[in-house]
Amino acid sequence: MQVDSVPPSPPSPPPGEGANVPVHVAFIMDGNGRWAQRQGLPRIAGHEYGVQCIQGVLETLGPLGVKFVTLYAFSTENWARPQDEVEGIMDVFSEAIASQTKALHEKNVRIVHVGRTENLNPDLKKGVADAERLTRDNTGITLNVAFDYGGRAEILEAVRRIIKEGIDPDTIDEELFSRYLFTAHSPDPDLIIRTGGEQRISNFLLWQSAYSEMYHTPTLWPDLDASELTEVLRTFGTRKRRYGALNPEDQYPEGDVAAPDSSEPQSPDPTSRQ
Repeated sequence: MQVDSVPPSPPSPPPGEGANVPVHVAFIMDGNGRWAQRQGLPRIAGHEYGVQCIQGVLETLGPLGVKFVTLYAFSTENWARPQDEVEGIMDVFSEAIASQTKALHEKNVRIVHVGRTENLNPDLKKGVADAERLTRDNTGITLNVAFDYGGRAEILEAVRRIIKEGIDPDTIDEELFSRYLFTAHSPDPDLIIRTGGEQRISNFLLWQSAYSEMYHTPTLWPDLDASELTEVLRTFGTRKRRYGALNPEDQYPEGDVAAPDSSEPQSPDPTSRQ
């Protein structure tokens, strides 16, 4: 079933020089089925429409300075849904790979699959591999598609690989461990947006989201538009990210002679994260 959509026009970047723009924005794209039911359509139509919204999201975030986008498209737990819905989602994903990869490639988007591939059917697995191969040298936004992905499974897989490679346990630190995750090519997400009104993380980027800012919206994924996304990024730009430490203005009250020169950049000590 084809549902037409009108991509939003690119918004202006948030005002102010040196605006704090997230490098990596991740989405838990919830609400496709409910959106379809509200339109009097079968649930699978919501997934079809939701896939069509992806290019609009990229067109919104790219001009704002976002470099990485991760979409939680299908979790390891989603296999427990009714078989006809699972098969429908597989068909939708296969069609999206076939129909949108060329357009994304022309827009300099790099496509990366994040998750396991052994449960995908051969045609879908080939389509994913072809999309990654075609776009691997692109230098625009990196689009991570988390399909058959689960945060716990990812961590376990990283542990298995480290053990198999015989890594000295005393050399294992956060940086090394991160290199064994599916997202090793991407920085941790600065901002995670969950649509659909739920408040859960749902087994998504469990390791990577340790210091991510969270935004939960009742808006269903197909209804998420450029104006709301732009406002979310404006709000993000006002956040103070401390990483378990204190910013200078918090550590030294106004007028304290011990306060360091505010003109000098202050970086949090990563060893002080709590």
